[in-house]
Amino acid sequence: MLDTLITSKTRVKLLLKFFLNSNSRSYLRNLETEFGESTNSIRLELNKFEKAGLLQTELDGNKKYFRANTNHPLFNDIHNILLKQIGFDKIIERVLEKLGHLDKAYVTGDFAKGINNEIIDLIFVGDDIDVEYLIRLIDKTEKLIKRKIRYVVFGRDEFMTFAKSQKESDLLILWKNETNK
Repeated sequence: MLDTLITSKTRVKLLLKFFLNSNSRSYLRNLETEFGESTNSIRLELNKFEKAGLLQTELDGNKKYFRANTNHPLFNDIHNILLKQIGFDKIIERVLEKLGHLDKAYVTGDFAKGINNEIIDLIFVGDDIDVEYLIRLIDKTEKLIKRKIRYVVFGRDEFMTFAKSQKESDLLILWKNETNK
């Protein structure tokens, strides 16, 4: 769907990279390697986004890092469009809100880094999660969004231990139970 609205494949990749996970940041040569595209096409799109105020930059040594401008008035709209494009809205609607004692759900792997993939990696955190029900919902949701979903379920304490070994940018919060603040 997004490819129909935005014809530049590079632009779509950059939107996913920076607007799916606002913690994601990168520099030109790194994007060249990640996308497998020429630096010139990536640079042109980065300049357009920067000029429009959608991306912020910071210098670190001789590298110019880019990241999403979360204060831009369109940031939330772009982020929500990307969630719908990938099918995260359906995951939230069909899976997360019906599992019982779920505290949080995270996206990890490629999507947390802003890289499009046919496989979505999810982490569910909570106690007494109905795993059999989760399996049935995941199966239905995979058919609906036409992507595979890999998942792991952690108890609260297990997740705290796991999270210490992860970088902040490797975990993208997808859902949080607001009643358990």
